[in-house]
Amino acid sequence: MEKENASLLTEFALTGLTDHGLQVPLFLVFLVIYLVTIVGNLGLMALIWNDPHLHIPMYLFLGSLAFVDAWMSSTVTPNMLVNLLSKSKLMSLSECMIQFLAFAFGGTTECFLLGTMAYDRYVAICEPLLYPVIMTNRLCIRLLVLSFMGGLLHSLIHEGLLFRLTFCNSNIIHHFYCDIIPLFKISCTDPSINFLMVFILSGSIQVFTIVTVLVSYTLVLFTILKKKSLKSIRKAFPTCGAYLLSVSLYYGPLLFMYVLPASQQADGQGMMDSLFYTVIIPVLSPIIYSLRNKQVIDSLTKMLKRNT
Repeated sequence: MEKENASLLTEFALTGLTDHGLQVPLFLVFLVIYLVTIVGNLGLMALIWNDPHLHIPMYLFLGSLAFVDAWMSSTVTPNMLVNLLSKSKLMSLSECMIQFLAFAFGGTTECFLLGTMAYDRYVAICEPLLYPVIMTNRLCIRLLVLSFMGGLLHSLIHEGLLFRLTFCNSNIIHHFYCDIIPLFKISCTDPSINFLMVFILSGSIQVFTIVTVLVSYTLVLFTILKKKSLKSIRKAFPTCGAYLLSVSLYYGPLLFMYVLPASQQADGQGMMDSLFYTVIIPVLSPIIYSLRNKQVIDSLTKMLKRNT
């Protein structure tokens, strides 16, 4: 009987952000944020693509990060905007699975990209003479392929494990997109294995990439301080500071969402962490990386002058 009921449950109602009576103001705010996110990230990609001076590993990684930020925002925000104004908040099981797969792919890929970018800055600052030899185009392409393949593999593992779950008690998801933890909470099947895999895999990826970032920037800091050159410090700190700020903003909510035991997470807190992670971070990234980067600003200035 349980299986029959579970087989009938093929739609979910996403109720996050829709039960406060502020749907229209929220719609306008998130619409503006989404448009700025897309214009900012795609604009940064176009700038890097069109300027030969930016065809170096650092900006290749930055362009890839901008693509992932635009991707992640687009997997969540458009559907959230529709739900804010629609009377029907329903999403089919297949749509839910596709949304989670796309989102998990982007989120994991960004973790690997942030670690890769930290390693790139370590080599550039700590081994400047060997940088062209170490960070070749071939290595850059390999690192990018590994980042995207790692993101795809990780998301496919969790996607596959979702198919072992059945949903028969409730189709209401107290969230604004189909995330994995809220799905576990309404599952009729014991999701202990799924929880364990999220903790092991997501935790391992986050620990590995965070350690890579911390070790890389610790060595960068020591190298800068050893030079005792004010010019070197002024040149290195804006770029490294931007990376560290972005990493801190990114990993903070991520750790609470997927590493903290779900039993300790309140629905409201989890939704706010997700909102910051999926909507705010993608719009901040191009601002953080561009405003403190002289080469990006110079390239943008030249492009604007050519078009006026």
